[in-house]
Amino acid sequence: MLEQIVNSSNMDYLSRGLAAATLRHEVISDNIANVNTPWFKRSVVNFEDLLAKELHLDEPKGKLNMVRTHDRHLPMKEFSKAWAQIELDDTITMRVDHNNVDIDAEMASMAKNQLYYNALATQLGGYVTKLKNVITSGGQS
Repeated sequence: MLEQIVNSSNMDYLSRGLAAATLRHEVISDNIANVNTPWFKRSVVNFEDLLAKELHLDEPKGKLNMVRTHDRHLPMKEFSKAWAQIELDDTITMRVDHNNVDIDAEMASMAKNQLYYNALATQLGGYVTKLKNVITSGGQS
């Protein structure tokens, strides 16, 4: 029972989102550190698109998903979980040194990622606080 509560989908999605935001912060920091390195190509982290595919948010509306409601039912096809992936952005640049890092865009991405991380951390903290309140109240009203 406790395993089902602790390993819930909320905890899973939020923890993977935090891991993706942490990886994105490292990648953006690397891009900023190499802003003046000749021939350096920036990298980006892809997570949200992969998560949308995992959650079937990119499929047409009205399609019903198969649900397993009992342990003795036939197993469903297991879907792989979405994890953050680093992708190289080798778009053409107008710079003479062939570096495609734009410091202003990277700093804006860093600020956006920080807000994303803070929002996920707040959500996860709230979820854990609710669990703690349920556990410590002992079913008392």
